[in-house]
Amino acid sequence: MKDSILNYEYIEKFITTNEGEEDVKYRWSHGATKKHLGDGLIIYTLINFYKLKTLVCLGSGGGFIPRIMSQARMDLSQEGFYDEVTMEWGDNGSTYVVDACNGFNGEVDWEKQDSFFRETFHPKFIKETTEDAYYNYFVKQDIKIDLLHIDANHTFDGVQKDFNLYSKIMNDGGIITIHDTDRSYVDNFTELDGHEGDDLSGPSEFVKTIDTENFEVIDFFNHGIRKDKPSSSGLTIVRKR
Repeated sequence: MKDSILNYEYIEKFITTNEGEEDVKYRWSHGATKKHLGDGLIIYTLINFYKLKTLVCLGSGGGFIPRIMSQARMDLSQEGFYDEVTMEWGDNGSTYVVDACNGFNGEVDWEKQDSFFRETFHPKFIKETTEDAYYNYFVKQDIKIDLLHIDANHTFDGVQKDFNLYSKIMNDGGIITIHDTDRSYVDNFTELDGHEGDDLSGPSEFVKTIDTENFEVIDFFNHGIRKDKPSSSGLTIVRKR
């Protein structure tokens, strides 16, 4: 039996590469290859299982997670779980991407409107710092979030600020995912990829401080399980009890 529940041809064309040409930047940090979604499959499953509508990604890199978010919403829409069936979602939830495009902790390669990512998936792009976007956009428009992915400023203070701010506007049952939380992976990444001057320890250190009496915390770490295969830099799922 050669068939798969996943459409590898579609994944390679739209999710992990830009139409089969260049690879999506930083997908490897999610343990993804051209045909394997890595921890992106966890994000997709959360959205699909809980029928989440309003999705926010803080920090983006090459847009790997926002693509997963947008695809999950489109699939749910086509399956009749949302009222609309187009990529232009309007008031019925959206995929929001917040990135100041300042090159801090990762370069963005889809900033232009005619980029493959934006023309294919139509995210709502907010070119501001996460703090400015919180006050100027989400609070001002009274937007409540179903799924928040934190992957912006990787310092402890940066992750803490994003968590403390955006957790205030989560819908009941809302889910927060935090990337790069596996310290063993991050330490090796810093050493091997020439990021000695960057502080990437913030996510892994911050998740240790989360109040587990008020929040459920689940880590998904697979670094070192198969040393000959790609692994995620760590994904932690947080949900208010």
